[in-house]
Amino acid sequence: MGDGEERAGGRQVWLDRRQVRVLAHPLRTRLLGALRVRGPATATVLAELLDTNTGATSYHLRQLAEVGLVVEEPGRGTGRQRWWRAAHDVTSWENTDFDDDPDARAAIEWIQAEQVRHFVEHAERWFAARAEWSPQWRDAFGMSDALLTIPAGRLKELQHEMWRVVERYRAEADPQEPGAEQVQVFLASLPLLLGRKP
Repeated sequence: MGDGEERAGGRQVWLDRRQVRVLAHPLRTRLLGALRVRGPATATVLAELLDTNTGATSYHLRQLAEVGLVVEEPGRGTGRQRWWRAAHDVTSWENTDFDDDPDARAAIEWIQAEQVRHFVEHAERWFAARAEWSPQWRDAFGMSDALLTIPAGRLKELQHEMWRVVERYRAEADPQEPGAEQVQVFLASLPLLLGRKP
């Protein structure tokens, strides 16, 4: 999510109705995620990585390309072998962007639920493997939460400020720095619904 200033970023896409409908598919979200994490790849490489078949992978990559979420990698590939890359680093939207479109709203709700499933799966993999990591990394990784009582406008300011901090660290990151690891940061703010009736 982001504000109007962030919408102009070249490596960020602000989802429109067509894009959100195309992206709301289990394999397509995984394909886009894999291209963002691993970089450019062919349908064959992605099929092996995601344990699916090349035909399905090729079809869904073309669907993502039709709405501008992935693009062919120029200068790579020969003949029928096409290389693909993610067109953007970040996908954004506001929760109210699709209030007037029930199909797009259902699609964005599915995407958000998929993000939660991904977070849970990611956390469970970390819990299972953390003993293999150094004490320095085990202390660096983690989760925390804070309880705040603030109005919606201030919460938006907080989210934007946290996003700016993450973006600054991303811009300053050097993948060649000794000891650097690829890290996924999750940002979320949810209402405390304890004791509230629906």
